[in-house]
Order: sequence, then C-alpha cells, then structure tokens
Amino acid sequence: MLNRKRLPAQPDQESVWDYPRPPRVEPVTERIRIIFNGATIAETIRALRVLETSHPPAYYLPPEDIRMDLLVRVPDYQTYCEFKGAAAYWTLRVGERVSHDAAWSYPKPNSGYERLKDYLAFYAGRVDECYVGDERVQAQAGDFYGGWITSKIVGPFKGGPGTRGW
Repeated sequence: MLNRKRLPAQPDQESVWDYPRPPRVEPVTERIRIIFNGATIAETIRALRVLETSHPPAYYLPPEDIRMDLLVRVPDYQTYCEFKGAAAYWTLRVGERVSHDAAWSYPKPNSGYERLKDYLAFYAGRVDECYVGDERVQAQAGDFYGGWITSKIVGPFKGGPGTRGW
C-alpha cells in the first residue's frame, strides 16, 4: 500500500486531508484558463471548485466562459458520484486534434450541489495547459479523478495506482 502519510502544509498552503467529505463547493476568485492546440478553450473569474478529502480541487467553469462550439457531448456515457450525481462527458476538438472525454458536467446534480449544474470541469491531463491565476497546474494522477495540483496544496493525493481504496 502506498504511503498515505499527511504532508505538512506551509502557512500559504492547504492540505487535501483537511478538505471535507462530503465535498464542499466554493467560488474561486482567481482567473482560470484552459488551452488546447493553441486555442484558449476557457477563461473565467467565475469558477467554482470542489474540495474533497484526499483530492486536489476540481475546477468547474460556467458554460458562458467556455468555447462550447469546440465541445460535443458524449452520447450514452456517464459515471456516477455518490455526492454530485450522474456526470456527462464532453469531447474537445480544435482543428485536427481531438481530446476524448476532456471534460465532464452534472446536468442534474444531486441536492446540495445545484451550483454545479451545467458547469464543466476539465481534466488537466487531457488538454495542453490549465492555469489557476498565473500558475500552470499539474494533473492529478490516474484517469478517473480530475483534480488540479498547484503549489498551494499538499497531499498525498488520491488517484495514482494503489490509491483507489483510500
């Protein structure tokens, strides 16, 4: 089993082990930006982030601040979160480049997560660049969770091999 030992947070950092379960949704005041194939896919100062124990934050962006003309909803595919509900997935195409299931959303979120309705979250590892403020984020390990890692959070983080049971 991988080491789940909590890393110490500095005064300007958050530990993902202090995030709640069930998750909390909160507004983000920093500018969020996503780039794929040289195009800015999204840019907003109206994002929400979801904080859940052991996970880097997932950032959700309002559709009005996303190039929705570059996204196509994936038919007949969804996953289910015990807290947020059924997630729909989106494929991104810019020019000849395609990123399958690059984003997800909650068209009908469960009670308590209504603020996420129709907002989209992007996997940092399925686009070229994601930024929180001026900091380029690192993608959460694994192919299931979509958290964004910045210098302001410490782990260890769920998502990599051997962590699914955490």
